[in-house]
Amino acid sequence: MITAVDAHACGEPGRVITGGVLDVPGKTMFEKMRHLETHADQLRLRMLREPRGYPAANCNLILPSTHPEADAGFVIMEQMEYPGMSGTNTICVVTVLIETGMVAVEEPITRLKLETPAGLIGVEAEVRNGKVKKVTFRNVPAFATHLDTPIEVRGLGTVKVDVAYGGMFYVIAEAAPLGFRLTPDEARDIVRVAETIKAAAREQLPVVHPENAGIAGVSIAQLSGEPSGGPSRPRAHRKNTVVVSTGAFDWSRPSSWTGALDRSPCGTGTCAKMAALHAKGKLPLGQDFVHEGILGTTFTGRLIEETRVGPYRAVVPTLSGQAWITGFAQYVVDPEDPFPEGFTIGDIWAQ
Repeated sequence: MITAVDAHACGEPGRVITGGVLDVPGKTMFEKMRHLETHADQLRLRMLREPRGYPAANCNLILPSTHPEADAGFVIMEQMEYPGMSGTNTICVVTVLIETGMVAVEEPITRLKLETPAGLIGVEAEVRNGKVKKVTFRNVPAFATHLDTPIEVRGLGTVKVDVAYGGMFYVIAEAAPLGFRLTPDEARDIVRVAETIKAAAREQLPVVHPENAGIAGVSIAQLSGEPSGGPSRPRAHRKNTVVVSTGAFDWSRPSSWTGALDRSPCGTGTCAKMAALHAKGKLPLGQDFVHEGILGTTFTGRLIEETRVGPYRAVVPTLSGQAWITGFAQYVVDPEDPFPEGFTIGDIWAQ
């Protein structure tokens, strides 16, 4: 039996496993992540595929930390990978840790340190009457590897992109030249276009994290555009949508070009975008950057210092957002269940 708490951060679901899984071998959270990936991937499949999951779902496993300064550790599981870091999942994990009483809570500010596979992060949570009103975390350094670089994309021709790391490697393209306003009704077409751009970037712009060779390759695509604005919400600085793959991309099989939009403004995607803007001289240190997502929700980022990661000029970002718990569940597998690791069907999944 696996005990989990379901939550969402500004629209993006982030299930958090709180019990039923023993500690995982590994001297660091990155090693624990690799152990799960290579020896126990059935947990990820079981929690994210049908009938327990769906294409836009994410899952997190809370584990004892290997770092003496950390209050807890966690491993992030997504549809096609184990990312080193995720902003929405971090916000969901912090909210669950605090609101379920798994960590000591101080109001109005609870400070935590969490060990992620990408490294140690500091967290400040605004708490009022036991409810987490805002989570702000100091992310791992972000940096751009390519700026305004042309790539050849099948069906689109030449597309200029940035590639930046914010916890994962993102390829970032402008939405307007591709004909998008970044609205929910465009979702199906956005997915197909973003998946083709990602596939081209993976092939033409190889990238490896200079401090961890296990983090390599563009794994996610972001389209960037003008914010919605309007009287109902304060105007953001930029709007974006991120496409998370739900199947392995294969040019010969158009049915494999599937993904799901990040329902939130995307935490690590916001950090990657800020790193690219800073590298272009368009975003200084110490300035709030409000990033709007496909649903109109926002995250607020800020670059607090410059640093270096290998040969790259890098920045240290913070990111703020909120999550809400949506349910509590206990998951089981009947020994006679014909689908113990779940399943996918081609109407909504890649086949």
